[in-house]
Amino acid sequence: MSPTAARRPRTPAGRARAVVEGLREAYPDIVVPLDHATPFQLLVAIILSAQCTDARVNQVTPALFAAVPDAAAMAAADPQEIERLIYSTGFFRAKARNLIAMARAVVARFGGEVPSRMEDLVSLPGVGRKTANVILGHGFRTPGIAVDTHVLRLSRRLGLTDATDPVRVERDLAALWPRREWTDTSLRLIYHGRQVCAARTPRCEDCIFAGWCPSSRFTPPAPPRAAR
Repeated sequence: MSPTAARRPRTPAGRARAVVEGLREAYPDIVVPLDHATPFQLLVAIILSAQCTDARVNQVTPALFAAVPDAAAMAAADPQEIERLIYSTGFFRAKARNLIAMARAVVARFGGEVPSRMEDLVSLPGVGRKTANVILGHGFRTPGIAVDTHVLRLSRRLGLTDATDPVRVERDLAALWPRREWTDTSLRLIYHGRQVCAARTPRCEDCIFAGWCPSSRFTPPAPPRAAR
């Protein structure tokens, strides 16, 4: 366990600092796990990732982006061709409809370029705050906190919020974390939720925050007594 993670913060602000520092130490080289070259391609990959693994999406998108590399091409695409290309991601008909509707809105209202403001992003079909924050953070380098199921679960377990509504959780975390840390810390929290702090069987014994996490099921061993 790192020295940072072993500290015992007593307040939400202290826990927030420990989370930022501990996650930075545990996951230093963080990148969004969806392959993309443009904000539009990232948005497409996020839509495809619903009920699907990132690995599967990354298997599908090379052929998809070769056929429809931008919003204009997607907006004019044959729905059946899109369905064929994304079939293995599941829910392919609904996803194809969403992709084409999103692309047509981008073309009609934003000149074919994915917008870089939250209020514009959430106006696109199928785009909520979570997706918009990923686009802002990883597509435009604008800090954003993406509250998915992992961030929602871990932020409550770690005592950073008691809210259950994602918008309130985003607001609470934004008040605790430095703005420059929003994007990377929320992505690191997702990684930690996938790898360690699972929903049903969290591996508390392997968690860097086990020494102080309010929800930890693991009791660290007592230090050995000094010899007399």
